[in-house]
Amino acid sequence: MSDKFSSLEWLPDAVDRAEQPLKPSLRNIKVASHLRRGLHFVLDALFPHSCPICTDLVQGEGGLCLSCWQTLELISPPYCERLGVPLHYELGPNAWSATALVNPPDYDRARAAALYNGPARELVKRFKFYGEIRLSKFLARCMLNAAAELVEAESFLVPVPLHSSRLRERTYNQSALLVKDVGRHLSGQVLLDGLVRTRRTNQQVGLKRGARTANVKGAFAIADHFLPKVSGAHVVLVDDVLTTGATVEECARVLKAAGAEQVDVLVFALVDPENMSDDSD
Repeated sequence: MSDKFSSLEWLPDAVDRAEQPLKPSLRNIKVASHLRRGLHFVLDALFPHSCPICTDLVQGEGGLCLSCWQTLELISPPYCERLGVPLHYELGPNAWSATALVNPPDYDRARAAALYNGPARELVKRFKFYGEIRLSKFLARCMLNAAAELVEAESFLVPVPLHSSRLRERTYNQSALLVKDVGRHLSGQVLLDGLVRTRRTNQQVGLKRGARTANVKGAFAIADHFLPKVSGAHVVLVDDVLTTGATVEECARVLKAAGAEQVDVLVFALVDPENMSDDSD
């Protein structure tokens, strides 16, 4: 069903372009608005949308049904200032979790919309491995509250890159899609190719923390066109999920070695270190 819907995504875009006459008038705007609503009504009637988790029908494309939405474990305060993981009780402003105190990461802050379990885990798997790129807009909307705390006008929004061979296999970089959709709502500077992956690494799934770190060691570099801008920069790395943090920490080390002043991490979901397992993606 998702392929059928994705093939229709140009239709609302075509209406968007039709809404921009050379000399806009209130009447034209109202007519275009009615046309757009009518078009969406017809499409929804002809091709009902389904929840990506349970396949129950939902009103709009890319959203969850009420039942699945209620089981999504959204992250809200109090949470660790450094890792972004929920705290069991309020410890005051800028509190760190025990994990962050014992083993602080190489990035400065991480923020996520949800914990990586239940519906969030299923959403990431469908988005990342099953080609359901329509989910990008929904995941990005969920990430906006977390993003607002990190992103400022001078921030660079940079996706975690895929190696060129893996990009050819998958045909898209899920992190780049999230950057584009998050960037539409924020004032930061979107830079889709700020980092490059210099060698193909093994999949991180199933690897323990030490093996994950070794797997991505030396696997990233700063793109030549971005290098002159890195010194003193604030970079927000964007990815779909944060598990051990090995990948984003390696990216952060490369950026900071080149002079980046601050490197933060924005993801849709993260794994609570207290519930870490080796099969996390």
